[in-house]
Amino acid sequence: MPVLPIQPIPFFANKDKAFWRLQAIGWAGAMVLRTMSALANNQPLSNLVLVLIATITGFSISLVLAVIYRSLIARRAIVTWGVTALILPFAVGLHAFIDAWVISLYRLDGDTSFTQLFLGVFYLDATLLGAWSALYYAINFYLQVEEQNDQLMRLENQATQAQLAMLRYQLNPHFLFNTLNSISTLVLLKQTEPANAMLSRLSSFLRYTLVNKPSARVTVAQEVETLQLYLDIERMRFEDRLRTTFQIDPATETCLLPSLLLQPLVENAIKYAVTPQETGAEITIATQLVGPMLRITVSDTGPGLQSAATDNRLSGMSYDGGEPVSTGVGLSNIRDRLAQAYGEQHRFETIEPAEGGFAVVIEIPAERRETHEENIDMSRQPVLTAR
Repeated sequence: MPVLPIQPIPFFANKDKAFWRLQAIGWAGAMVLRTMSALANNQPLSNLVLVLIATITGFSISLVLAVIYRSLIARRAIVTWGVTALILPFAVGLHAFIDAWVISLYRLDGDTSFTQLFLGVFYLDATLLGAWSALYYAINFYLQVEEQNDQLMRLENQATQAQLAMLRYQLNPHFLFNTLNSISTLVLLKQTEPANAMLSRLSSFLRYTLVNKPSARVTVAQEVETLQLYLDIERMRFEDRLRTTFQIDPATETCLLPSLLLQPLVENAIKYAVTPQETGAEITIATQLVGPMLRITVSDTGPGLQSAATDNRLSGMSYDGGEPVSTGVGLSNIRDRLAQAYGEQHRFETIEPAEGGFAVVIEIPAERRETHEENIDMSRQPVLTAR
């Protein structure tokens, strides 16, 4: 869809300018209608001077009313409408008095009394100023409602951003503690190269988690690469007990998903599948396109839902002496992030495959963006082979 070279500016973006435009258009339109009425009634052209003076008078009185109404509109309703009910008849009477006086000066030989002239123009002036007052209040109340809605939307967006930030930054403290402890152990054993490699990977992983915006979406390729950083750190702790396989459909590499969506799933699998078993477990991360949806599956060969830790695994909580202890963000974090990002347009399901183990299946809309629009300063070539 072509983009307009000049973006349209909302009419009420500048309220003062909009007010003067409406004033000019409205009173000019009233003058044109009164002029056409005078010509239709075969009145002399000299009567158009009366129309011009009446229009100028109404325009001037409406400016005074605008100042008064502006101070009333923010007050309580009883004050606003009560004072308006007193001010408007006075303004109409003043307008009618000036019009009648000008007409009486113009028609010196007329038989119509001043009172008759006053009553004759009072109805027309009441209609004009009454309609003007109604439009003034209607437009300003509408703008107030729009401003409140915009403010509410900004607050909701800020709350959503804060919640997304809270959800994404909930890295498992045990992961950081264990990693730093492993680095410390390697340093004490004077294994400087492994310690330096582990520290470098931890630094890259933390930089990625802290620099990018919580609401950012990255490609599958970038998410897989980030996940490799995390797994390289964990693999130095678990060695051969942690086995991983990536089954990434090339057609999905450019699809977008919330950043760090997969790390908590893999962390969950390491805790409940790799850690409890002496032989460890294999974790498989797979992506594929299913119609317009991107399907992501994270599965493991652990004890699955048959273990006593089933409820803990699903909630992300463990128990120590009967007291619940947080072990990380858990699967509920993923549910919340998907709900924030996609509403009802997603699927999140935990299943137990027939061959055993545990699996999480996620389906989200398959969205893409061009490579030059990417804002993540990392290599874009994921490792897709089994490790």
